[in-house]
Amino acid sequence: MYDNIEDFLQSDNNLMPVRYSYSEIKKMASGFKDKLGEGGFGTVYKAKLRSGRLVAIKILSKSKTNGQDFINEVATIGRIRHVNVVRLIGFCVDHSNRALIYDFMSNGSLDKYIFSQQSAISLSCEKIFEIAVGVARGIQYLHQGCNMRILHFDLKPHNILLDENFTAKISDFGLARLYPLDNSIVSLTAARGTIGYMAPELFYKNIGGVSYKADVYSFGMLMLEMAGRRKNLNAAIDHSSEFSQIYFPTWVSDQLNQGKEIEIGDATEDEMKIIKKMIIVASWCIQMKPIERPSMSKVVQMLEGEIESLQIPPKPYLYPQQITVDDVEDNLSATHASRMTESTELNLSADAN
Repeated sequence: MYDNIEDFLQSDNNLMPVRYSYSEIKKMASGFKDKLGEGGFGTVYKAKLRSGRLVAIKILSKSKTNGQDFINEVATIGRIRHVNVVRLIGFCVDHSNRALIYDFMSNGSLDKYIFSQQSAISLSCEKIFEIAVGVARGIQYLHQGCNMRILHFDLKPHNILLDENFTAKISDFGLARLYPLDNSIVSLTAARGTIGYMAPELFYKNIGGVSYKADVYSFGMLMLEMAGRRKNLNAAIDHSSEFSQIYFPTWVSDQLNQGKEIEIGDATEDEMKIIKKMIIVASWCIQMKPIERPSMSKVVQMLEGEIESLQIPPKPYLYPQQITVDDVEDNLSATHASRMTESTELNLSADAN
């Protein structure tokens, strides 16, 4: 693993982050005393550069992928700058010790503001919308604004960080894939991402190739959770309440298609207009077939436009077997779609629709 990473670092002179030794980052983090959080990827600590600038240091867990997650992260965000993408300041590779150093995000991750009722700060509907537009612009940049197309593959509330002004920053590029804009086919040997946000083409081979539209799907699921301020799947909700729908995407789609008003909490009329716009755009993003989802440029355009100009999307299906025979194109055999195995190779089609 160490040799793999060293080979990558030696061969890529286009990287902007600084390389630190393990002893340097340990000193910066005061012996790793101030833990900000931890997960399957590793543990994050608060630290300070010599300049006094606050940073977050992610000490990576032992890699099961020959260091590929580390290489993915450094290769993708190590070379880009965008207001809605977290900035990678430095990294450490010191034999088995690997770490990534980012700008410190004082307001943490988005999940605690949309799922937790205990959060000290309640974000307004306008601020939630602003964050959604910021995330959309960040993904648009990853897909179209660099000299390489970057697919994130793990967009979810936990991976959206917020700075002191609640500006959204996309983070955690450990599963990302990067490939030339003119290269339409890349092999993907295993499904990647988090259940609940993963596009169906990662599981079902026959509905379309895997492309940047997989990120569009994840963004749609993310934005529905932001609009409803709840998890999309919630089996523990109160069934007696009108807002007690276990699977939120299906419920809101039914409301839209039946022309019913969607009421969420004690939202005002103006707030409901914003929420409805988010739900309509998100419902386009989570269409079953990748070809029916908009590009992120179109998503940004829809979010920034007037709600009156938005068409109500068809009801999104959860899996191919739900699509009626009339809906299935001749070259799709959705009813026989099978789950992808670890060894299956998928085409990553970079069509620009």
